[in-house]
Amino acid sequence: KSNWFSPSMKMVVGIPSGSTEVEIRAVRDSSEHAGGRDVYMIYEPMAAALGIGIDVLAPQGNMIVDIGGGTTEIAVISLGGIVSNKSIQVAGDDLTDDIMEHMSRVHNVKVGERTAEQIKIHVGSALTELENPPEDFIVHGPNKMTALPMEVPVSYQEISHCIEKSISRIEAAVLQALDETPPELYSDIVMNGIFLAGGGAMLRGLDKRLTDKIGIQFHIAEDPLLAVAKGTGVALKNIDTFSFLIR
Repeated sequence: KSNWFSPSMKMVVGIPSGSTEVEIRAVRDSSEHAGGRDVYMIYEPMAAALGIGIDVLAPQGNMIVDIGGGTTEIAVISLGGIVSNKSIQVAGDDLTDDIMEHMSRVHNVKVGERTAEQIKIHVGSALTELENPPEDFIVHGPNKMTALPMEVPVSYQEISHCIEKSISRIEAAVLQALDETPPELYSDIVMNGIFLAGGGAMLRGLDKRLTDKIGIQFHIAEDPLLAVAKGTGVALKNIDTFSFLIR
């Protein structure tokens, strides 16, 4: 089959803001391998900001906290650049691991990743007191000792206790990022609030907990799960406008 007329595929790939040169090269190589001729890269918090609909080129500061599966990306964006960023290896997958470990240790029941994910979705919470709490979730699984089937009701309070450590680490990283923010952008962030994106943004009570703890309003993006994907689409459409894309 002749490749003369094969279209040159333009590709925009989201990468964590803490990526090393070696990691960026690896992403570029695999993108080219997948058929991308023009490969551009965009840092995930920048993509999230575009996906949320923030004017990233404006001369004011906006803060994004993007809680994905493997990493939590925290970035302050102004004038089309990332002014300060933190990338920590605590995110959704860690919450799932916390739940698996807790179920095994406290209830003697073995749960897999998928069940732990279900528990997180149904009764996951960052607060021990919620205004409209979800009903307990019934977990079915084998007893760790006897392998006989068990039924364990799990409440949101219990899950909020077991993921507390991981949530506190995300909280601490947000505070540290704020601490490193230039003062003139800090006041913009206080006015605009901080935007939460990624699957972790959907955890019950997380926005309220962070707002109360930090004293700045946290807003959950309209479609937090798709914010980064939407943003890469926006970047792809406007490749010539955005100088922050890595070529």
